[in-house]
Amino acid sequence: MSYYSNQRDRRGKYFPMPKIIFQLGLNANEIAILAYLMYLENRKTYQCNPSYASIGEACGLSVNTVRKYVDSLARKGFIATEPTKVKTRDGRSHNGSLCYTILPTEPLEEEYYQEQLRIAEHYSAYAKAMKEYEKKYGEIKKSRSQFIIRK
Repeated sequence: MSYYSNQRDRRGKYFPMPKIIFQLGLNANEIAILAYLMYLENRKTYQCNPSYASIGEACGLSVNTVRKYVDSLARKGFIATEPTKVKTRDGRSHNGSLCYTILPTEPLEEEYYQEQLRIAEHYSAYAKAMKEYEKKYGEIKKSRSQFIIRK
């Protein structure tokens, strides 16, 4: 069987994953959790509601680690979470699993590209200032630490 067989095109065997998530500063655990949520999501509502335990089991992580990275994904704008309630047969209400909504990546992409432009503009302004300085005072010795951007 070759890599490019028709098996790859069969419906239901694959799920979409945006390429940009590998450029947006997510670590391996965040990517794994996001991928699992995208695997489970309803393609019309973009929602799913697995438990922390089932996410952890699928990704090989503890419940506390899953909770930490789910919160991180929500803060970074990849997902939205909301609590759910479950009613038992005898009418009591309990907390259910979170309902995860996978958010579009376009705003995050735009923010990433704006940051890249800001960095490029910073480097350009730095290079221009260095040329002006060298014209006025002569060449200076450059060290690597001069090219680090501090926020």
